[in-house]
Amino acid sequence: MDTSTQTPTRPALSHEDADEYASWFRCLADGTRLLVLNIVATTGRAMTVGEIVDRAGVGQSTVSHHLRVLAEECFVHMQSEGTRTLVTVNRDCLKEFPEAAARIMGFELS
Repeated sequence: MDTSTQTPTRPALSHEDADEYASWFRCLADGTRLLVLNIVATTGRAMTVGEIVDRAGVGQSTVSHHLRVLAEECFVHMQSEGTRTLVTVNRDCLKEFPEAAARIMGFELS
């Protein structure tokens, strides 16, 4: 990471923000979950659970479990459409993540 564009600041992390960010990091603290999120984030369109299963190379129940965890933390959106579920990445959540990491480290992004 290029820190030349960041300016150190004094601690400005509230207890509430710290708890929220910890929840995000706990959610992402699993390699398979990161793989599933990466598949959905880089595809650029809504995906079915079956498509994610095919790309991830793990079972449907495993993918479904990880998608539920990601949806609980708002990293992905899941929408039922008939007999299938469509999954999209929550771009707003992913945009906030670098800012959260910078705040945790005491930097302000410029």
